[in-house]
Amino acid sequence: MDNIDLRSDTVTQPTPAMREAMARAIVGDDVYGEDPTVNALQERLAADLGFEAGLWCATGTQANLVGMMAHCQRGDEYIVGMDAHTYKYEGGGAAVLGSVQPQPIPQAADGSLPLESVEQAIKPVDPHFARTRLVCLENTWMGRTLAPDYPAAMRALCDRHGLALHLDGARLFNAAIASGLPARKLVEPFDSVSVCLSKGLGAPAGSVLLGSRALIEAARRWRKVVGGGLRQAGILAAAGMHALDHHVEQLADDHARAKLLADSLGDLPGLTVNAQHTNMVFIDVPAPRLAALKQAIADAGIRMSIGYTPSIRMVIHRDIADAGIDRTIETLRTFGAAA
Repeated sequence: MDNIDLRSDTVTQPTPAMREAMARAIVGDDVYGEDPTVNALQERLAADLGFEAGLWCATGTQANLVGMMAHCQRGDEYIVGMDAHTYKYEGGGAAVLGSVQPQPIPQAADGSLPLESVEQAIKPVDPHFARTRLVCLENTWMGRTLAPDYPAAMRALCDRHGLALHLDGARLFNAAIASGLPARKLVEPFDSVSVCLSKGLGAPAGSVLLGSRALIEAARRWRKVVGGGLRQAGILAAAGMHALDHHVEQLADDHARAKLLADSLGDLPGLTVNAQHTNMVFIDVPAPRLAALKQAIADAGIRMSIGYTPSIRMVIHRDIADAGIDRTIETLRTFGAAA
């Protein structure tokens, strides 16, 4: 029985065609800037999304980190959502390695930062305070897309206060597919954006940081400092190029399967569907029944991230086919009926 892994869209496997593209990749030493496949990927994404330059990084965490360190100096501050990936799930890297202080604020239900909260969090020019330099947003966040007009409003606020604006666009193409807007339009208000190729797009590794030439050159130095200067990285960049060529439109299938899963679980006893956004479904299961759920899904060959709280996230990705959705629905319906 094939396993159905709903823990994250990071668990995808390279397709045979992607592996072939990786095997054929022309490579060079990327630390010297001589890997033609890495260079082509960076140039392509920069041109496609409207930026001057790009920098391939091994991970999304690394791309966000070197981006923030390029925007900020020691003693500076970035404003960020208190449940944002760049603040909560990246090991505190900007503070630990860059001496850049985060100023977290509560997010709205769609993951946006309320404009008035951001304005109140900006520090006065005073030696008592860290210097506010940057605002970080995320799209998608918990599967939710930012409202199309929101980034422009945040851009205007940043311009009034002389702040830079960065987007953690780990699932940018999910947001583009869900909104029906080009990815280029979604990132237009930002000074920099990180784009992940290893989640729903299915590459085995890699994110690209995009920004001005000056910002990317600063980030390139920080990438080397944090150990991210890889050599023949074109093997991985080729996977990213293949994903951009063949996998973006297929994200719509993930969204449709997530909706089918959520709709099919909506009337179960002992299980509550809280939300479905893009490729993610969120359910609540009473804490006393979590152990029983773990056993039920294990018996069915299904994997989920189940901790100690009732909230569970299921993430649909390109390795989950219709049969996997059907088996998940059947397993959870059986589990719910036993409540």
